[in-house]
Amino acid sequence: MPGPFIDDAQIAHARTLAEEIVNPIFDLIRRNTTVSIERTVLRFFGISGAGARGVPLANLMVDKLKAAGVLNRGAAYWYGRALHLGAKSPLEAVERLTALPTDKLGPLSPDVEQNLRDEVRSEARSAFEDMKARITAREDLRKQFPMSPAPHKYVIVATGNIYDDVDQARAAAQAGADVIAVIRSTAQSLLDYVPHGATTEGYGGTYATQENFRIMREALDDESRKLKRYIQLTNYSSGLCMSEIAFCAAYEKLDMLLNDAMYGILFRDINMRRTFIDQYFSRRICALAGIIINTGEDNYITTADAYDAAHTVIASQFINECFAKRAGLKDWQLGIGHSYEIDPYRDDTLLLELSQAMLVRRCFPDAPLKYMPPTKHKETDIFFSHAYDVMANLVAIWTRQGIQLLGMMTEAMHTPLLADRYVALKSANYIHRAARGIDEEFTVREDGKIANRAREVFAQAMKLLQECRDEGMVAAIGKGHFGDVKREETGGKGLDGVLEKAPDYFNPFLEILEAQ
Repeated sequence: MPGPFIDDAQIAHARTLAEEIVNPIFDLIRRNTTVSIERTVLRFFGISGAGARGVPLANLMVDKLKAAGVLNRGAAYWYGRALHLGAKSPLEAVERLTALPTDKLGPLSPDVEQNLRDEVRSEARSAFEDMKARITAREDLRKQFPMSPAPHKYVIVATGNIYDDVDQARAAAQAGADVIAVIRSTAQSLLDYVPHGATTEGYGGTYATQENFRIMREALDDESRKLKRYIQLTNYSSGLCMSEIAFCAAYEKLDMLLNDAMYGILFRDINMRRTFIDQYFSRRICALAGIIINTGEDNYITTADAYDAAHTVIASQFINECFAKRAGLKDWQLGIGHSYEIDPYRDDTLLLELSQAMLVRRCFPDAPLKYMPPTKHKETDIFFSHAYDVMANLVAIWTRQGIQLLGMMTEAMHTPLLADRYVALKSANYIHRAARGIDEEFTVREDGKIANRAREVFAQAMKLLQECRDEGMVAAIGKGHFGDVKREETGGKGLDGVLEKAPDYFNPFLEILEAQ
């Protein structure tokens, strides 16, 4: 690895600035809940089915409570009231609460109220232990069939049909893939519900549902046993259902989730209050489940110039790390995102890309990191595209990336075919095998182009962090500092799903998760 480039004290100061940026956001998070968080609570209790016309039962119950103006006490409280009314199952609890004028239910005596909360807490602890047992089963399989060494080769499947996805995922694993990511159907992040059941129709990807997660995890577990190496599964916990998808992923034993503090705000125009609140609860679940999150800074340099905006990636990474640590995630769970995206027709591209990747590794030495391939400047020349991807593969092994999404030679043309994926895996396998240990053989000059560029980018990142600290995160996003995209605090989708907590708000799962 390279020399220090950046002093430890400077990196520590960057983290201090990130904490000062994030602290005011946590005032917002502590005061509020969202419809998605409350639906997640109900899913923890086992309310995961669907009612008439496929509407999820969790949505039916939360919508009823919200319409009655009482959701701010917490869905768990009203679930307890349903039990108090005689409900014997989660489904019966939904039926009772959706049939009754909840806002007309009178107050309970202090003793009954306390007993109700104790009963719900006991049920929450049982649900929590069930989740932990499922996670332990995944960990046991990982121990039985160790993963290949990093960088873990990450490829995507995106047929729209979960059963076709399974076939493609098996083929990819057999060709050497370590991580399978099932791309979500286009615009699912804008749906304020999680579709129910297995799906066979999707546009640009396959719907993220709990049943689809189960089907793919079962297939990859089977493939892991055949190949004698563990195959990891990834999906997307972003958009208007961040925490619900995190729950579904944890329950179905996924290994990674794309989960970013700002991605939904910037690239899906989801309200920033809603996003900041939801991401916290979703990350608490990821921390419990041992799920590695993949952050989305690579997206900034697809909308902004990768050379000019390199510092925004570093600044955002420190902010994302701070949000994650506050939610209980450990360093090994931080798939901090960055990318090989500088215009290939610029001089010294390899040196510049090495500099950025080395800088990220220097700032986050204990994180696995998630390295994205070039996409923005891909052309229909598949031979150049393949060479372009090979350079990204070299940087990945040189800078010890933990997770590497492989580039496809047909990136600018169509969804990758099986043969495209096979060629990408063969190339990455070769580069990783041929160049492993290269970082231990070469010393980078402290006064050379790589080191000077790293110091320049870090200095710009520090300046941006200071501005975010002085003016506030909301103002920084409003000015378009990240990805050249501007958003307003009260704009975007989903603000109507944010509720200020009542003084007696009750969420036993949040209590348990924060106590871990």
